[in-house]
Amino acid sequence: MVDDEKVNQVVEQGNGYELPLLLFAGFRTLIDRLHAELAAQGHPDVRPAHGFAMQAIGAGGATASEVGRRLGVSKQAAGKTVDRLVTLGYAERADDPADARRKLVRLTPHGLDALARSAAIFDALRADWVRTLGAERVTGMEDALRAVVPADAFRLDAAGWLGGA
Repeated sequence: MVDDEKVNQVVEQGNGYELPLLLFAGFRTLIDRLHAELAAQGHPDVRPAHGFAMQAIGAGGATASEVGRRLGVSKQAAGKTVDRLVTLGYAERADDPADARRKLVRLTPHGLDALARSAAIFDALRADWVRTLGAERVTGMEDALRAVVPADAFRLDAAGWLGGA
């Protein structure tokens, strides 16, 4: 049940719908804090979809079609996101040394810096949770999620699943 005075806030505990809302709110809190810190560290233009796309490009690069498959979006949608990353200086297009007919998308030093900073920020955010909840509770939460989340459930297509890459 949602209280009219507290729109979008769950007010009854123990209902099934509360779990996905709390998990999403935790995810959103981490992502919002990540992006605020990335902006402070010189990456004000990075959006969540960009992070998923940079992960899909990976260290070795990828074609726009591969990026689309990895994100679960069309080649056109992936191409639009890649275009934005190129414009922002996070990625570049280059000839594929293995096949001159293909274009690879590669992360630039700026893109690699954003990913490295993201990893460090996520470590700091986890440390904040440990300070608030205690190491045992955070580790227990992670272990519990590993126990209920299928091994193949970790995919980069969350940006597409949430409505845009």
